[in-house]
This record gives sequence, C-alpha cells and structure tokens, in this order.
Amino acid sequence: MAELGKNLDEIELTHPAGSSAWAPLREPVFRSLWLAAVISYTGTWIQIVGSGWLMASLTASPLMVSLVQAAGALPVFSVILLAGALADTVDRRRLLLITQSWMVVAAASLGILTLLGHVTPWMLLAFTFLLGLGSVMNDPAWQAITPEIVSHRNFAQAVALNSVGFNVARAVGPALGGLIIMLAGSGATFLVNAASFFGVIFVLYSWKRPRVVPERRERVFRAVRTGLEYFRQSPPVRAVLVRTAVFSVAASALLALLPLMAKPFGSVGFGIMLGCFGAGALAGAAILPSLRRRMSINKVVALATLVFAAATFATPRLHTFAEMCAALFAGGGAWITIVAILNVSAQTMCPAWLRARALSMYLLVLQGGMASGSAIWGAIGESWGIATALSIAALTLVAGLTTARHYRLQTISMPVPTAAVNGTAT
Repeated sequence: MAELGKNLDEIELTHPAGSSAWAPLREPVFRSLWLAAVISYTGTWIQIVGSGWLMASLTASPLMVSLVQAAGALPVFSVILLAGALADTVDRRRLLLITQSWMVVAAASLGILTLLGHVTPWMLLAFTFLLGLGSVMNDPAWQAITPEIVSHRNFAQAVALNSVGFNVARAVGPALGGLIIMLAGSGATFLVNAASFFGVIFVLYSWKRPRVVPERRERVFRAVRTGLEYFRQSPPVRAVLVRTAVFSVAASALLALLPLMAKPFGSVGFGIMLGCFGAGALAGAAILPSLRRRMSINKVVALATLVFAAATFATPRLHTFAEMCAALFAGGGAWITIVAILNVSAQTMCPAWLRARALSMYLLVLQGGMASGSAIWGAIGESWGIATALSIAALTLVAGLTTARHYRLQTISMPVPTAAVNGTAT
C-alpha cells in the first residue's frame, strides 16, 4: 500500500515478502472472477480483431479503419465520470451485472447482423460505440471491487494479477480471432465475444456481496462535482492526467493503423501481430519489478516511451512479417510498462472514498486520448500516408517527455476502504 505523501519512486512494485504473487488465487471469489475475466478479456480481443478486419474488408480508408478504435473509446467523453460516481454510490455488483448484460446484447446483435451480411462501415462503428459504452460504464466499478474480493494482505498481488490476466488474453485472443475469421468469418468473432461474458455474469450473480456502507453518501451528480473539485486542487492528480493524456494521444497511432499494415498477411497474420504485441506486454510486466529496482519510476517511463516511439516509427518501414512482429513485441513491452505505472499512480492518487471517481477520470483521459488520437492519425494517414502518420506520432511521443519535468508521477494515498459491513447482501 502507498503511504500518505509517499512519492511513487519510493513504492516497491513487487509483492510483499513471504507472500506469493499467486496468493490471491487461493481466495475463492477472486479466483472465480479472475478466471471468468480472463475468458471475457480473450473474447474482447477476439472481437477487436474481428472489428478491425471487418472494417478493413469493407473499406480501404485509413480514417474509417482508425475510427473503429475511436468508436470503442468515444463513450468515455460522455459517461465515464457518471460511471465513476455511480460506482462510488450504488451497489457495484448490480451495476456490473447490468453493464455485462448490455455488452452481451450488443456483441450478439452485431454478430447476427454480420453473418446475415447487413453490416455497413457506419453500422459497425455504431455497434462498436455501444460495446464501448457498456465497457466504460463497467470499468470503474470493475477496478474498484478488487479490495472487496481479496484480503488486505493480498491486495497488491491481486492488482498485479488483474494486469496479468488482461495480457494473457491480449497474447492469446488476437491469434484465436484471426483463426476464427479464417474459419467462420468476422461475425463469429462477435458471437464468441458475446458468449465470453456469461462466465463473469455467473460469478457476479453468485457472489453474495456484503452490504458496504459508503464513507460519504452523496447523490450521483453531487458526487461527480465532489470528485472534480478534489481533482482540480490536487497536484498528484494533475500530474497523472497530463502524463496520461500526452502518452495516450500519440500512442494510439500504432494500434489504430495496424489493420491496414497487416492486411497483406491476412486475418491470421493480423491476429499473430496483435498477439506479439500482447506477448510483449506479458514480458514487460515480468521485467517491470527488475527495472524498478534499478531506476526511478519516471526514468522507467521515459525509457519505455523511447522504445514505444521506436516501434511506432519502425513498424511501417519493415519489410518482413517477422521483423514487424519483433517491433510489435518490443512495443507491447513498452506499452504495458507505461500503462502499468500510470494505473498504479491513478489507483493511489486519491483517498479510498474517491477511488472509482479517480479511476474514471484516469480512464476518461486514457481512453479519450486513444479515441481522439485514433481519429487524428487516421486523418493524417488518409492524407499523407500511414508511414508519415506513424513518424509524426513517434516524434510526438518523444516530445511529450518534456512534460516529465513539471509533472512527476507521485501518489498520496491508497488505503483499503473502511466500511461498515453487516453481512446482508444488497
């Protein structure tokens, strides 16, 4: 746990002595939800491959292809702060059941329409937006329940395992998605994603969540205002949000334009390329504690940013599939290093009663930056070419490092929430 006023450079990213990194999996609710989440994450990555490949099949426009990523992230601009306030003021289990069910309906509908041959580029963007809306409403509550399903002693390892689960899916899902497209078409990837949510829904429905009394009772819109007032006055919050914004806008270019770069290699090749990015992310997560012991957090972020910029610049200029996969592997390792540190900062930049709202603000900046950046790089690619767009993005990443001087990453508090529990399910 971070201590009050402690700089992030002083926080160890390794698990406590005497406690296994896999210890949270011995706790039944966390284990069941983690396994279900890995399946769901895998379904999400299968759908990402299906959406990107379907759009690349429907149109050769770099702008339209890049808008697939933008459409999925666009809902953060309209509802993420509301989602964070809801997650701090209502029963998170019920909220999660609603959002998971929403995504089942959206993915299944898109799958059926695709198999029937009725999907147009704009219809694909609309359903991608609906899935993104469900995901945005889901994310703050999903991250905020971790202290409720794992013991205090295993909390740090649980946060790390959540990241591991996501990156296992990132490594496996894209290759599966490419294979499914080859065998059954893009529509099947959407139906597989719809089915992948049912494990999470079952575990959430079975979870007898005790009644948690919030430290502060507020109406939803008042809760939003309270969060904004706190964020406005907090230098650590500003540092996290500025660094996240600068990185996310520029970093979005590589993944947004990847479907067009992968088109010569087919759907399976596209899936393998995304899988290499995910495998690199797993490797990056594994070496992050070692890097942390050797240098400060801000230096780690700077190094990883340079590596990601190099991967962004090099990928469109490489001539073989193996070379592109190697560049994406390096980019994935750099990506997870940066995002993991930003996520730790976001989780620790506010007191517990503001946790979901703090996470919603972080997700607003991260995903909003990805959405706006995808549209920007798609438009540049449309006018000047993909290689030029990625070159400008790489230079922007390097230039963004100048913000580190005035916005150094730090934390203020991450206590486990103190709540009255009476054992009654809500």
